[in-house]
Amino acid sequence: MTPSGTAQMTKREDVLAAQREFLFPAVRPLYDQPLVLDEGEGVRVRDVEGREYLDLFGGILTTSVGHCHPEVVARVQAQVGRLGHTSPLYVTEPQVDAARRLAEIAPGGLSQTFFTNSGTEAIETAIHMAFLHTGRSEIIALRQAYHGRSFLATNVTAMGVWRPLASSFPGIKHAMTPYPYRCPFKQPCDESCGEAFVRDLEDVISTTTNGRPAAFIAESILGVGGYIVPPPGYFARAAEIIRSYGGLFISDEVQSGFGRTGGHWFGIEHWGVEPDIMVMAKGIANGAPVGATITRPDIAASWTPKTFTTFGGNPVSMAAACATLDVMVAEDVPSRAETRGAQFSRGLAEFEDQYGWIGESRGMGLMQALEIVHDKHTKEPAPQTAKALLEAAREEGLLIGIGGLHGHVLRIGPSLLISEAEVAEGLDRLSRACERVEQVGS
Repeated sequence: MTPSGTAQMTKREDVLAAQREFLFPAVRPLYDQPLVLDEGEGVRVRDVEGREYLDLFGGILTTSVGHCHPEVVARVQAQVGRLGHTSPLYVTEPQVDAARRLAEIAPGGLSQTFFTNSGTEAIETAIHMAFLHTGRSEIIALRQAYHGRSFLATNVTAMGVWRPLASSFPGIKHAMTPYPYRCPFKQPCDESCGEAFVRDLEDVISTTTNGRPAAFIAESILGVGGYIVPPPGYFARAAEIIRSYGGLFISDEVQSGFGRTGGHWFGIEHWGVEPDIMVMAKGIANGAPVGATITRPDIAASWTPKTFTTFGGNPVSMAAACATLDVMVAEDVPSRAETRGAQFSRGLAEFEDQYGWIGESRGMGLMQALEIVHDKHTKEPAPQTAKALLEAAREEGLLIGIGGLHGHVLRIGPSLLISEAEVAEGLDRLSRACERVEQVGS
């Protein structure tokens, strides 16, 4: 090994040793041999040993316009040298500009925003907002949903591995997940199943609440749950049901927002539904810590008690958000995601046909997934095979994500600016990874 190679290896080992010593053990790297990243550009990242990877997961769908996009970098550099921080006790132009940009692309009458630092905080804000507006305190969410890591958000989450506490937050109930691949009503699942899932939602309201819920909250596409796309008609009826009980509909667009699903700016728009409150984070600022809760003025006006967030609306983060949104609009990312997503979908469908352990390929736009099973007939989840594919993809220089209730769904969510050639390269690398898994299993 060359001296430089020895130095690089030592650096990797030193970083990993420091990770183990100084960070919570709960901060768990993704791979058996943790990857130590050093730099990135566009859809490419490099580790401290100099190896390059094609990144199809983008910081969990967060580097929405690519690593270190020059426009975002320039705007952040300019802002940090001008005004790095001031609390929301003072008005800043970057915060107002970011809110204006969100109002321009949000559906319907959603026009007033509260900025925070993360999706978790945005979820907390949305739920508090619903409580204040309705004067109620019960929430309906979906099983297999993920909504964040705070005490309230983990209780709204309905995946056991993401609920570390045995105690429960009162007033939170969970309805059946509208999961077409595992639909208990009919196969193949269709619009009639959407109605059946909605009946379960109404049954949960009428039997497990006092009949006066504050809100129904749902991801327009379940992210951590495995990119679960609900059957047609589900959200239109679900919104109708919750409103019939006097509650609000909160759409969680933390992963599915900003053109990710293709054709629209937000996932919920595919179903022609205007939420009462909408939550965003991740891709909003290309990696800067920004969460946002947007709603109608009449609902926003209901928050009359004092509230505050020290870092929400930070000028540097807002500059990143404005720059990212400007790039998204200029590049028409909803259309780009629709086109490149169709390219991914065709390639993944071929893998589904080829391998018996791929139960389903699914998704919308640049939010694509492979559900890994032991057998296509029984649909038994196969988390070990999914893990093997994750590791094999890394060996092929490809970064993807993993999710699903059992850790059996591979997730793809690259930069929204990914090119046709880069998608083809990603599919080629993933094909080789699938063949590695097939050879080991045969």
